[in-house]
This record gives sequence, structure tokens and C-alpha cells, in this order.
Amino acid sequence: MLDLGFVSAILAEKSLEEVIDFASENTFGCVEIMCWPKGKAERRYAGVTHIDVDELDEAKVDHIKNYLASKNIYISGLGYYPNPLDPDEEQSMQYLSHIKKVIDAASKLEIPVVNTFIGRDPSKNVTENLKTFEARWPDIISHAQGLGINIGIENCPMFFTDDEWPGGKNLATTPAIWDRMFEIIPNQNFGLNYDPSHMIWQHMDEIKPIYEYRDRLHHIHLKDVKVFKDKLDRVGIMANPLEYHTPKLPGYGDVRWGDFFSALTEVGYRGPVCIEVEDRAFENSEEDIKTSILTGRNFLSRYLVL
Repeated sequence: MLDLGFVSAILAEKSLEEVIDFASENTFGCVEIMCWPKGKAERRYAGVTHIDVDELDEAKVDHIKNYLASKNIYISGLGYYPNPLDPDEEQSMQYLSHIKKVIDAASKLEIPVVNTFIGRDPSKNVTENLKTFEARWPDIISHAQGLGINIGIENCPMFFTDDEWPGGKNLATTPAIWDRMFEIIPNQNFGLNYDPSHMIWQHMDEIKPIYEYRDRLHHIHLKDVKVFKDKLDRVGIMANPLEYHTPKLPGYGDVRWGDFFSALTEVGYRGPVCIEVEDRAFENSEEDIKTSILTGRNFLSRYLVL
């Protein structure tokens, strides 16, 4: 019913083939593959390039397809998570241009989903950012629709460091904002790469959106989060969010996973569900990193047939 995978960013130093081998050897069904342009990473988990879409010729497309088939693994989506509403318009255009290249690559590889962020100018309010969104995003969604590709927007606020204060670098954070985005761009291929953990630390219900946006669920991330109430009591919700919460492996935090999977199955979601590892407790070595993925798999096996 649901195919378990993981996000390839955590295996940043591995080749595409090594990532696929790891998935195949450990009973995963799929992997979300990172497609950042080659260069310096902007932040943790960014800048990972397992498929270079700038060099994706016919021979490489054939190699990737054949390799996936030989290992009985599929790519759940191509991932690239920049800030397309960057206040520097030239930088924004570069991000949007690369998103189009990733969409083109998804079409060539017959992968149905591209996952990304809407972006945001942290210094502007929601209404002002929606105006920029309306100017920059319809062309991207139209381009994807023409190729039969769904766009999954992750609901992470991207507020982790002081330079992202006060609004974060991703607009698509709440149901109220999603509604306004979907009014501006009603295309059905424009939807969510839903991650329940981001609702928890915003003090929101992580289950309700599954029911309310069942027709917009194009991809699912599985990440947990731990909110430390004692820390929150000291710093308050206006603090940098990492002062009172931390990302965790599935099962190590506050997400209600039984209710989560119950909701997914009730609404008829039958797509990929991919573990996203951002747990600092499992980053001290390559062995730790691999263990983190398998620990997430083992916990989730109570809800999935592997």
C-alpha cells in the first residue's frame, strides 16, 4: 500500500548507485533523490547532488533507469530545496531556472514528482510574499503540468538560524497559507510534500491536514520532532525555534504515528513515504548515519509491509 523510502541527502558522500544499493539491500522500495546544482552547500542537508540534471543526457537516463530496475528500486521524487522567493531577484531566477531543469529531468526519467520549497523573503509579511509568489510561480507549475509532473511543496518554515528571522525562508507553512496559494494557482499538480514534524513545533495538529488536503498529497516525508516544554517556557515561541525543539528519527519525538498512518490510509494515499534524517544524535560517523536510516525503518515497520 505505502512504499517506504528515504531522502538521499543524508548519504551526501555516496554516489547514486551506492544510495540505490543501500536501499535495495535494506528492504526499501524507493528513494527521494537530491538534485542540487553542483557547488558549495548553502546549509546542512543542502547542496547534495545524486543526479546532476545539467549533465543528464540520454545515455545517463538509460543507465539510471536500468540500474533502478536491476535493484528493484524506484525514485519517489527528485528533490531540490532552495529559496525561490529570495529578495535578490537574480538569485531567485537562478533557483527557479534550476527547478525547471529538475522538472525536465523528472520527465525524462519518468518520475512523477519534484519536491521543493516555495521560498520566502523573511523580512516581508505573508501578503507581500504571496504577491511575489503570484509573479514567480505560475510559470513553474504550468511547465510541470505540461510534462505531467506533480510539484510537492514541503511545509518546513525554514526558520532555523538567525539570518532567517523573523519569517523563515519558506512561505508554505500553514493550512491558511496553503489555501491562499491554491487559490492563486489552482492546478491539481501543485500540492504538498507533507512532513508532520513541522506542524508539531509550530504547535499545530499534524493529522488534520491529511484529511483536509487529501487531494494535494503528492509525497510524504517521515520525520519526527521533540519539543522541549521546559525550554519553550523560558524562551517563548518568538525565539529561534531550535532553542526549544530538535528534529528526531521517527518514533523518537512527538508525532502521533499511529494516527498519522491511519489518516493516510483512510484518505486513500498510496504513494511513497520517505524517512528524512536530520537527527544530530546520529551524525557522528557513516555507521551512525546508516544506523539512523535503519532505525527509522525498523520503527515504521509496525505500520508498513516491507
